[in-house]
Amino acid sequence: MRALFIGGSVDNSELDLDGDTPPTHYPPDTGSGQSRYRLQQVGHQDDAVVYAVYGAPEMPTGEVERIADERGYARRFGTTDVRSAAA
Repeated sequence: MRALFIGGSVDNSELDLDGDTPPTHYPPDTGSGQSRYRLQQVGHQDDAVVYAVYGAPEMPTGEVERIADERGYARRFGTTDVRSAAA
């Protein structure tokens, strides 16, 4: 799956993640108390996760969703099933 980042120092960056389920925070375990990006949105295709959107710690959820929509992640990855991470 592809991890997509919104806000903070890595805004508009991407990387590949292994596994079937995206971690709730990225990086998953720092152990340093450092603020981490939090999972905001997940794009599915045929019951598989194809991308995960992470928002910077200081960004409101609504702003992350607006930017993800503006960037057209669902269209880019051909997904019709985009879920909030809270769902």
